[in-house]
Formats: sequence, C-alpha cells, structure tokens
Amino acid sequence: MSTQSSIESTADKPIPVKGARFALLLAGLAGIGFGTAILFWPTKTAVALTGVIALYAIVAGIFYVGVGLIGKELGAGGRIAHVLLGVLYVVAGAYAFSSLRESAVFLALFLTIMVGIMWIIEGFTALFTLGQSGSKVVGALFALLSVIAGFTLLSNAIWGAVFLWWFLAISLIVLGILNVVRAIAGSRPKDSEG
Repeated sequence: MSTQSSIESTADKPIPVKGARFALLLAGLAGIGFGTAILFWPTKTAVALTGVIALYAIVAGIFYVGVGLIGKELGAGGRIAHVLLGVLYVVAGAYAFSSLRESAVFLALFLTIMVGIMWIIEGFTALFTLGQSGSKVVGALFALLSVIAGFTLLSNAIWGAVFLWWFLAISLIVLGILNVVRAIAGSRPKDSEG
C-alpha cells in the first residue's frame, strides 16, 4: 500500500511545477506586452496607468468613507480621520481623471524626483557606512555612482522621467522574454541517462 500511495503522491507533484511554468509564461507575456506598449505608445500607456491609479484612489476613498461611517469601534477621531482621508482620495482620483495627461506628467516627474532623492540618500548612506563595509572600494564606487545618478535625475527631471520610462519598457521586455524562455525550457522533458 505504501508503494501505491508514493506513486500517487509523485503523480501529484508535477501540477504545481506546471502551474509555476504557466505563471512564468503569463508573467513573461504580460511583461513583453506592457514593455512593448510603453516603448511604442509611451504617452498613452502613461495616461492609462494614471487612469488606473486614479480609479484605485476613488475606490479606496469610497472604502475609507464607508469604514468611517460604519466603523463604530474606531471612535470619533478614527471615524473622522477615515472619512477625511476617503474624501481626499476621491477628490484626488476625480481630479486625476479630469486631467489625465497633466496628472500623468505630474506623476512621472514626482516619481523621477523621488527616485533621484532616494539615490542621493542611498549614496550618502553608503558613503557614511564605508567603515563597516567589507569592500571599501566597491562601497565607495556604489556611493559615488548613486549620488551622481541621483543628481543627474534631479538636474533634468523631464529627461530623467523619459529615461526611467524607457528603462522600464526595455527591462519589462527583456525580463518578459527571459521568463517565457524559462517557462518553455522548463516544460521540455529531460533525457534520461539510465
């Protein structure tokens, strides 16, 4: 009986592997699709992404207002805060929908500036922790490149946003192709040498 149960348990094991390969394939195709959309229709893709974020803000705002209105266990301050936050989300989402192109430009510039600031802070953090680093040369090089990259993004945020958008597109396409190849290569039967 134990032989029969071990055969049944090994027969069940390929299903999660097949599921993982299928997930890799879908993720790869989605990456290729989104990357291609960004590459060939950058403005339309940015506007569509902004629309998705605006829709999320409106839906999240409605839920926050709902929690504030029916959440008796929150207390007065918590309920008021949830309603105010919900209204803020709905207003922000509605404003973004009313001017999607302008909101997309603002979002791109905001994210570019944030990435630039984070790279500068990360570079100085690496510089200040060189004493604890295993390799001072690598740490110093990382710090220098991170600070330079951050200041480069901040010095011209528009070109920085364009660069990050193109970099995202190319990364999605390359990583998507690699995931598709992994999914297909993993589904081939192995030759047995036995």
